[in-house]
Amino acid sequence: MKLWDKGTAINKLIEDFTIGHDTEMDFFLAEFDVIGSLAHIQMLESIGLLTSSELALLTKELREIYHEIKKRNFVIEEGSEDVHSQVELMLTRKLGDVGKKIHSGRSRNDQVLLDLKLFTRNEIKTVVEQTAELFEILTAQSEKYQQVLMPGYTHLQVAMPSSFGLWFGAYAESLSDDLLLLQATYRIADQNPLGSAAGYGSSFPLNRQMTTDLLGFESMNYNVVYAQMGRGKMEKCVAFALASVAGTLSKMAYDVCLFMSQNFNFVSLPDELTTGSSIMPHKKNPDVFELLRSHCNRIQSLPNQILLMTNNLPSGYFRDLQLIKEIYLPAFAELKNCLTIASFAISNIKVNEKIMDDNRYDYVYSVEEVNRKVLLGVPFRDAYRQVGESINKGNFKPDKNIHHTHEGSIGNLCLNQIREKMVKTLNSFNFGKAEKAFNKLISGDNLHRLND
Repeated sequence: MKLWDKGTAINKLIEDFTIGHDTEMDFFLAEFDVIGSLAHIQMLESIGLLTSSELALLTKELREIYHEIKKRNFVIEEGSEDVHSQVELMLTRKLGDVGKKIHSGRSRNDQVLLDLKLFTRNEIKTVVEQTAELFEILTAQSEKYQQVLMPGYTHLQVAMPSSFGLWFGAYAESLSDDLLLLQATYRIADQNPLGSAAGYGSSFPLNRQMTTDLLGFESMNYNVVYAQMGRGKMEKCVAFALASVAGTLSKMAYDVCLFMSQNFNFVSLPDELTTGSSIMPHKKNPDVFELLRSHCNRIQSLPNQILLMTNNLPSGYFRDLQLIKEIYLPAFAELKNCLTIASFAISNIKVNEKIMDDNRYDYVYSVEEVNRKVLLGVPFRDAYRQVGESINKGNFKPDKNIHHTHEGSIGNLCLNQIREKMVKTLNSFNFGKAEKAFNKLISGDNLHRLND
């Protein structure tokens, strides 16, 4: 069954090529397609395109389909082009002509737009929750190791004193900024495109505000042409935010791989979190962080892939957009898996608390010595030269007692302030509105009577 079928058979080679992997991608969207239809039929009844009895029949069947999807019993049959066709086919089998009325005032264009936005809102919520969990693990590790010094590097050369508290805390604060990007893209996704049809609206007196409220959207894409132009744009914006989280994880993974090498020996993992070599019996490889790095680097390519698919398209719908689903929809699962692994591995990481006892790091204290001289009244440039000369002559003796007090330094990690930033961002998402709307549509509470 094809919603656009007018009785003319299409060449099988062309059909297979144009459908591609769309059917399997639609399983990501199936439950959200049903949710969108539940809202749409309530609106159709309110404007007289469905009777109240037809609404009741359609609602009952759609809810049953939704529960079958959640139980993973839903299939897209051979001959059904997509999830929209399959749902309409199932309704028509059960309800006859009533099932055929569900598409009034819609196009597959705005159905897919809606499904993608509902899916994206739901997935962002999970990504945010998992990112917040990793954030808590990192801040806990930062507190635990705030007194343990480690060398800091610039150009991969020993530079100045750092601490494991600073290192863990840096990635925690990075995640808080990543969620700011996700918060912005959530708001882009949180706009209702339903009612834009094929991108030019409908002659039916659709009540778009009603579906916006029923689906728990913050707002709508008002201009119907722009609603269609948003296909690809939303995915690209969200992909940049996902890539930002992935970038933080990738950099952290690279650090761990570096720090675990015997040349550094800053951190280690329990044996059960490492792998071995088929030929070298001493090896304990950080494969988990290497794969984490590679997965996250792949996710960071996502915005560019979407950009290249969309950057030369004029306004209106084009089939090019279909291929975005193949790289966009699975990316959430990949990132969520990376967040799960990162949280587990970071919570089990072991820190070498004696690393600074190694005299190869003595020069890391040179800036401290320059600053001490400046505090005693020596001009900075003279102090710098004097310490440099002592290093060149090989008689530099480090004073390892350091005292940093300013915000964000070794002695003042500002973890409470970083947590406040994160909490403020988390509270700005308003996930509850969408969740409440979904529950109403599925449970049947206050059917299309939003103010009851």
